[in-house]
Amino acid sequence: MNTLTCGFIGLGLIGGSIAKALRHAYPDARLLAYDINKTSLELARQEHVIDEICPAIDSSFTGCDYIFLCAPVSHNDDNLLILRKHLSPQTVLTDVGSVKTGIHKQIEALGLNGQFIGGHPMTGSERFGYPNSNASLLENAYYILTPSDTVPQDKVDGYRSLVEAMGAIALILNYDEHDYVTAAISHLPHVIASSLVNLVKSCDSKDGIMKMVAAGGFKDITRIASSSPDMWQQICLTNKDNISKLLKLYIQYLTTISDYIDSQAKDTLYNFFDNARNYRESFISASSGPIKTEYVFTVDISDKPGAIAAIASLLAMHDVSIKNIGINHNRELAEGALRIEFYDRNAIEQAIGIMERHGYVIHSNIR
Repeated sequence: MNTLTCGFIGLGLIGGSIAKALRHAYPDARLLAYDINKTSLELARQEHVIDEICPAIDSSFTGCDYIFLCAPVSHNDDNLLILRKHLSPQTVLTDVGSVKTGIHKQIEALGLNGQFIGGHPMTGSERFGYPNSNASLLENAYYILTPSDTVPQDKVDGYRSLVEAMGAIALILNYDEHDYVTAAISHLPHVIASSLVNLVKSCDSKDGIMKMVAAGGFKDITRIASSSPDMWQQICLTNKDNISKLLKLYIQYLTTISDYIDSQAKDTLYNFFDNARNYRESFISASSGPIKTEYVFTVDISDKPGAIAAIASLLAMHDVSIKNIGINHNRELAEGALRIEFYDRNAIEQAIGIMERHGYVIHSNIR
């Protein structure tokens, strides 16, 4: 059996996470990468994630089974023009962008339809860059594939198997459907979150009272506004028709809700919140969307010296790593005085069990 060979053009958060997941799933695979950030490449090689650093997009990529285009979308045109000279007909070419129409049109213009399968791992982090990459980002996340019309079925099946080996959930869509779906459940929410934050900034008093009390529930529901502004600028420009269409519908929806509030339509308002609650609770609980699950719970603690240290020591004794810990000052949308965040589901489930056995009251949606 031939050794799996994968090339990466760009090795940031997503590219690095895919490379790490592939290294875990295929320990003997040969992974090579090119990136303008040489420090990231050296780190990846030191960590034994990649085997070879490519100084340029050159013939090193010719023998790849898969090539992942993971550089910023605005660089795809130039990178593809260079790569085409070195591309083997047997190679599956893919990308990781959250907008698919543009890349599919580029591929068609270059005559590469027969070997292109668009890819979108619906995962991420507020942080970016290779140092923040992690194979666990792909675990149980939807990984959407958008095959070109002429790509052979065996290549689609092979890519699906590769995705599933990385722990993700493969979902096949055409690229038009993909862009509309992601506009609704990923792109529009980022626009809304950023709009809410900017609204509070513009409405806040000089002494910053809103900012001070926003540290609780408001900060949680607008968490995704901390994402890369460069990336979201590009997404809005490349998926503008779908985002604009849905944004206009959302504005109409907000106007209708405003009218309900003005007219004190209590039954209609109740149904509005009840329908939203019921529909949201029907969502699957797995971290399989573009807005990554936070593994967080809050816990009731007494206000006395050493209370926080006691919890940290208890979890450390059981080898449970804490990602972040802090006082929950605003409990309007969350119970519990102390907020503790963990790296993954296994860690938070272990922590809940340990702390409940020691008499702590835990508030969490992770069960």
